[in-house]
Amino acid sequence: MYKDRATDARLACRLAAILIFTIAADARIPTQGAATGALDEARRLVDSGQPAAAIEKLASLDRSDPRVAELLGVAYYHANDAARAIEVLTPIVQHLDPGSLERREAVQVLGLSHFVAGHVAESIPYLEEIRPLVPNDVKLAYALGTAYAQTRQPAKARESFARTFRLAPDSAAAYVLSGTMMNRLELEDLAEADLNQALRIDPKIPEAHYLLGQIATFRSRLDAALALMREELAVNPAHAMALYRIGDIYSRQLKWDDAIVALQQSLWINPYYSGPYILLGKAYSKTGRPAAAEDMLRRAIEYDPNNKSAHYLLAQLLQQAGRTEEAKREFAIAERLQGDIVK
Repeated sequence: MYKDRATDARLACRLAAILIFTIAADARIPTQGAATGALDEARRLVDSGQPAAAIEKLASLDRSDPRVAELLGVAYYHANDAARAIEVLTPIVQHLDPGSLERREAVQVLGLSHFVAGHVAESIPYLEEIRPLVPNDVKLAYALGTAYAQTRQPAKARESFARTFRLAPDSAAAYVLSGTMMNRLELEDLAEADLNQALRIDPKIPEAHYLLGQIATFRSRLDAALALMREELAVNPAHAMALYRIGDIYSRQLKWDDAIVALQQSLWINPYYSGPYILLGKAYSKTGRPAAAEDMLRRAIEYDPNNKSAHYLLAQLLQQAGRTEEAKREFAIAERLQGDIVK
């Protein structure tokens, strides 16, 4: 159920780094002096997605010129070489005029380069410096919120995430949002604190009970998780994922008939998600209904052809039915696919 939690955490950080790099169109840096032509050409190469060519052109220029070093660092960043960007920009950033566009660009790239390189704490001062210059940049707010969360600064993280989604920082909605982000980053204790605060502010706020139920399930507190999912449904009776999670909890408890009811309800609300079909296939198989199990697993594959669990469970079912060749084909497909298998 939580096989993708680490992937989600890595993806959140990667998206923060990828999405934020935006230099406004009016921030093109003018050049002067003998190197003007070469710098202008290197800038055009960077802007047109040719950072390697820009690096080659800049290599022939005098790197003691802060303009050259600054653009070289930017080019390295765009070439996905965060380490070289940091190496080039760190010594010269303090030598750039505080109010200049060069300084703004260098600080932004340094913040992102440290973030991409995994130096989350080191990225924060640079991202904080650039934030007042682009107060409405939601991508920057998201990256900074992610950095604050990873360095366990929940209040600052919540404020940044609230800015990203245009919410009041002290509202119940902001606490639910920050709890969601903390949970994705595998910071369950911080997530739990924010979600409980959201419920203190507004006991009927959507999603809070559901997310707390996810955390409880992850900790194998299944009865508590079930109660929290039921509380979510009391607020939002059409929450298909809460019903799916209830079906999953009952499956873990081997309460197959109860699981079938919840999973069917989930599919009546959202018939396009493969998860409930897979668990229904397992539940029908466990309760001696192989035809229904096969139908559910084939439906799961229809909606998610690359789901390893669906192919593997179908293969097992076909093997038990003596349909050996069909089973071999499904096992072979499952073997080629990535992911974990529902046990």
